[in-house]
Amino acid sequence: MAIIPQKKLFGWTEIQSLGDLERLRLVLEYMPDEELMVTLEGMRKNGRNDYPVRAMWNSILAGIVFQHETVEKLRRELARNGQLRLICGFDEQIPPPWAYTRFLRTLMKEELVVVKIFDRLVEEISQVLPCYGKSLAMDSKAIPSFAKHKNKNQTPDGRRDIDADYGKKEYRGINKEGKAWEKVVKWFGYKLHLIVDSTYELPVFFSLTKASRSDVVEGRKIIEGLKERQPEMFERAEVITADRGYDDTKLITTCWDEHRIKPVIDIRNMWQDPDKTRLLSDKENVVYDYKGNVYCYCPLTGRGRQMLNGGFEKDRGTLKKLCPTKKFGLECRGESKCPVRQGIRIPLAEDRRVFTPIDRSSYKWKAEYNKRTAVERVYSRLDVSFGFELHTIRGMQKMKIRCGLALCVMLAMALGRVKEKQGENYCSLVKAV
Repeated sequence: MAIIPQKKLFGWTEIQSLGDLERLRLVLEYMPDEELMVTLEGMRKNGRNDYPVRAMWNSILAGIVFQHETVEKLRRELARNGQLRLICGFDEQIPPPWAYTRFLRTLMKEELVVVKIFDRLVEEISQVLPCYGKSLAMDSKAIPSFAKHKNKNQTPDGRRDIDADYGKKEYRGINKEGKAWEKVVKWFGYKLHLIVDSTYELPVFFSLTKASRSDVVEGRKIIEGLKERQPEMFERAEVITADRGYDDTKLITTCWDEHRIKPVIDIRNMWQDPDKTRLLSDKENVVYDYKGNVYCYCPLTGRGRQMLNGGFEKDRGTLKKLCPTKKFGLECRGESKCPVRQGIRIPLAEDRRVFTPIDRSSYKWKAEYNKRTAVERVYSRLDVSFGFELHTIRGMQKMKIRCGLALCVMLAMALGRVKEKQGENYCSLVKAV
């Protein structure tokens, strides 16, 4: 917390009367920002201190907590709300717009310190939430720039965005009537890439890139970044889920072969041949499709049945498949001549995209993949509770700081709720206690 010297914020008995300010108290108290405060105060040195660094910083956090998209909205709230001024550390004088402009310009130079605050919060939460980081989900989010398009004039002037570029996402599927549909989303701006804990729906790692950045390429990068910045958290990870935008052989093999994290990544149909199945390399009567379903065929009748899942053998790197007739007591006329009646083992190397440590055709894979929606809910909170649907941000540096601060506020509020035994509300960003 950015401590305000010689000022009593409020006593514990007054918490209930503060109402919505309780949310801000949690953020200010549990935000590990002392290093940043010392750095910013050192940069000011002996300059005028009409608007103290700590008070300015606290008011910036307040603007995020209370969803003020612009500085002017924040200033109006400070002018109206005496309790908010007291908590932030101001007297009666409200900082003018130019004071915030200068402070934010200085703050943008301390991007690495903001990243350190985020990493520190991740470490502290991992100590109070025992399963935090075991089940991860990864996805990206389009964040349009406040500038509408790329300007030919690349001279920075604060109004145009010379860092952003154009991005495009394509969505395809089959509707209930069996008809194919396609949706294309284009925007000018950036991409926020997140790894979140799918159990607690809290961020673990983030990066911001231009809109054109490939999800697969950045996905490999942020996994390595998580290993470098959060080694203990990385060792704890067991499963990582992602949509088909991250379907990539190298990413899948890297997760399991190098990091022993089981990838649960949706797959695209990349097969060019007209057949819906392929023959398993060392079996004459076993085929598989691109979703990992394996079928055996009776040597006499040619009837096909889907083989059952027998689990993953980690030491051998193989998936076991069991004979369906033996398992369910079905009749198979060619059972005595069937070479796979005792079951088979399929090496992951048969097709690394299709065959993964968690069998794609298993209920476990579906259950794990359903957890991927956790990252979508985190993005929804960024839009709704942090104003990214209606922001006024231009430029890569401003966007990085704004995204980093929003995620830090999310983590600090969650940390405060858990430590103060409000665990059932740790994901709530708006609900007052």
